[in-house]
Amino acid sequence: NAVEVWKDPSCGCCQDWIDHMQANGFKVTVHETGNAAVRAKLGLPQRLGSCHTALVGGYLLEGHVPAADVHKLLKEKPKALGLTVPGMPVGSPGMDGPAYNGRKDPYDVLLVTRNVMNSDVSTRVFTSYR
Repeated sequence: NAVEVWKDPSCGCCQDWIDHMQANGFKVTVHETGNAAVRAKLGLPQRLGSCHTALVGGYLLEGHVPAADVHKLLKEKPKALGLTVPGMPVGSPGMDGPAYNGRKDPYDVLLVTRNVMNSDVSTRVFTSYR
């Protein structure tokens, strides 16, 4: 599966996430241009944002989404904008380096849907990591 990523050129944790995705069978193309513009273009509100935005199989991925959830998304093919892990929770893929001493904070992967009638964006928990 091909993944296209937009990230800040100086972000190391984004690169760690890209490595995680490649290790899990994804082919990644990277754009070192930041992600605010592409996130806005794809219709994801800032409040659901993180440090990088990606596209895979027509779905948006925002932030440190685990590869297992991406595989699950592509298999189930829900009607959705995609998945987001808002912010940068410690313990998520790419935020789990040696600097964090094995610390794992709880976080949720959210499935993002958009109402076709009024473009309202809503979320529900896709996977919970506790």
